[in-house]
Amino acid sequence: MQLKEKNNLPFYQQFTIKLIMISLLAVMLIYGKTFFVTLAFAILLSILLLPLTNFLDKKCRLPMSVANFLSIIIALSIIGFLIWFLSHEIARFLNDIPSIRKHLSDHYDTVKSWIENRFNISKKQQTTMLEDAASGTSGTEMLGQSVLTITQVIFYIILIAIYSFLILHYRHMIKRFLFAVFKEEFKNDVIEVLEQSKVIVQKYMTGLVIEMAIVAAANSIALIAIGVKYAIFLGIFSAILNIIPYVGILTGILFTCLVTLTTSTNLSDIVWIIISFEIIHFIDSNFLMPVIVGSKVKINALVTIIGVVIGGTLIGLPGIFLALPTIAILKIIFDRIEDLKPWGMLMGDDAQEPGRLYKKYKRRLQKKKEKKLLESLPPDT
Repeated sequence: MQLKEKNNLPFYQQFTIKLIMISLLAVMLIYGKTFFVTLAFAILLSILLLPLTNFLDKKCRLPMSVANFLSIIIALSIIGFLIWFLSHEIARFLNDIPSIRKHLSDHYDTVKSWIENRFNISKKQQTTMLEDAASGTSGTEMLGQSVLTITQVIFYIILIAIYSFLILHYRHMIKRFLFAVFKEEFKNDVIEVLEQSKVIVQKYMTGLVIEMAIVAAANSIALIAIGVKYAIFLGIFSAILNIIPYVGILTGILFTCLVTLTTSTNLSDIVWIIISFEIIHFIDSNFLMPVIVGSKVKINALVTIIGVVIGGTLIGLPGIFLALPTIAILKIIFDRIEDLKPWGMLMGDDAQEPGRLYKKYKRRLQKKKEKKLLESLPPDT
């Protein structure tokens, strides 16, 4: 696909125009994040639910509106269960905040003595700093913030459900609209972009969720075996952070170790947490990611981290989760537009391959199969 012929503007003018466009897009995202976030999640959810909707529509012979409605209900049931489960675990963690703060104070007393001996900083100054840091909002304010957060979550879920239902219901009209926007000569390119974007969202994101679930289960089992409190919550939280390459695993380990320090006086627990998480991350990087997620779209780690940071800066936590599929879809589009191919190349990672241990394992498995096949053949006469 090609854009219209380039104009004769100097490079600095073209760059300025592009910079202004990017700035306007950023402003639109910041001030209209409620609309854009709900719409983006609705589009992703619609694409994920498309196989289920087609199954209910064609195989079960249900009316399209009924199939769309049942798909949304099933998705909301799963999302509701996950929210309830995570809320229950987070509530257990928040209920022990006073105890955690007390343990932190005990650990800080030890650190204060060490700082006083080493750096001659009085305990009074350190205590003042601790009191300033520990002074938080009152219970009424915290309750108000919690209720506001719950209200916002319910509002977002309702909007996403409505948008998803309408996108599924009018999906054929939306496809015809996209075909009408572009010239007939670009029809094949539009079809390819739509199909590959659908494949990316369905397979890449589904694989990512499966991989995250396996890592969360492994983290939780390891933490339970070590005897860490809030093992399930910390295991799931670390698995969610694991989506962010390199930075995520380090953040998960650091947070888990800090929480464990407030509930345990045994320093060996910290060592076992680091060892366990590193082993799980090693297996995940070399076996789980290549097998389950694969390399549907090769995106380098630098662009992924930058995208996650920009998404989180502009629209907060939803931007972190939307960054990966958005970058993947943008790369598909850039690779098929002649003038944007350099940007697609910049986002890619041609060196990205499955883990070396996984490739060695596959080669050994292939050799064993060939050996068994040779042994099963009748001897030459």
